[in-house]
Amino acid sequence: MTYRRTLLKSLTTLAVASAATLSIVDGAWAQSRPIRLIVPYAAGGPIDVTARVLAERVKESLGTVIIDNKPGAGGNIGADAVAKAAPDGLTIGIAATATHAVNPWLYAKMPYNAATDFAPITQMVRVPNVLVVNAETAKRLNINSVKDLIAYAKANPAKLNYGSGGNGSAGHLAGEMFKAQAGIFALHIPYNGGNPAQFALLSGQVDFNFDNLATAAPGIKSGKLKALAVTTLTRSPALPDVPPLADTLKGFAIDTWWGLVAPAGTPKDVIARLNTAFVTALNTPEAQTRFAGLLAEPVPSTPEQFGAFMKSEMAKYQGVVKAAGAKVD
Repeated sequence: MTYRRTLLKSLTTLAVASAATLSIVDGAWAQSRPIRLIVPYAAGGPIDVTARVLAERVKESLGTVIIDNKPGAGGNIGADAVAKAAPDGLTIGIAATATHAVNPWLYAKMPYNAATDFAPITQMVRVPNVLVVNAETAKRLNINSVKDLIAYAKANPAKLNYGSGGNGSAGHLAGEMFKAQAGIFALHIPYNGGNPAQFALLSGQVDFNFDNLATAAPGIKSGKLKALAVTTLTRSPALPDVPPLADTLKGFAIDTWWGLVAPAGTPKDVIARLNTAFVTALNTPEAQTRFAGLLAEPVPSTPEQFGAFMKSEMAKYQGVVKAAGAKVD
């Protein structure tokens, strides 16, 4: 009898587990078991805000989505937590330019493999970077366009400098790409974060920066910064009068993006259900209005499209990081 009771208990447990597994497939699982969405950056930033907006928008289709902020090591700590989670659809995370394109080449040791440890779900947004010059500097040096900046740099070797949020940051890599393609030299001055770098530009300590558009927008609107170009291949709806840098330097494209990934091995039908829910959320007017306030452009995609995009970005940044000589031990 004892054996029989034990066997029945085991079969009951197995049946419950099987039901839970089946409920993942039919989409009902999220009503009883919340999804954990790991954001590899601190709360309050643009990536965190967009994640929370989408978490609200998918409640009806997926149930509760809990945001779990795990900042540190340039995003590597949070990304690693996603990579090592169970591939059951209950843990997903943010993949960003840094975690999945830059860091693999920047860090001497990586805790995860960006190319193989994740299953793409969808790209979420992209935010253009913008080439900005201190407005007083631009007026004094008569710099009104990218061509003017390049011409001045060539006529005055080693007189220009630019700031960034640190070695290996998006602003640093964009600056090195710009220098290489324009054939100019400008001294790179790294700061401890994007805000100190922007303050240095506003105060005239540096001549130009490649800054995130959302961060630079207040300075541009106030007239303290002059926007020369956006770094996307096409104009940004947020700055329709500012040309893309690619108009001057053919093919130049470097922007900030992020999207959703799951651990590698997550079943394809679960990925498809997550993709449908989040793409639908990205296309809602409410989400698009909120993102517009962050100067972020929604770019929903299929898992295959996002996977191919991340692969191409990783290949691009390999050369960029190498050329910049940036390394983090």
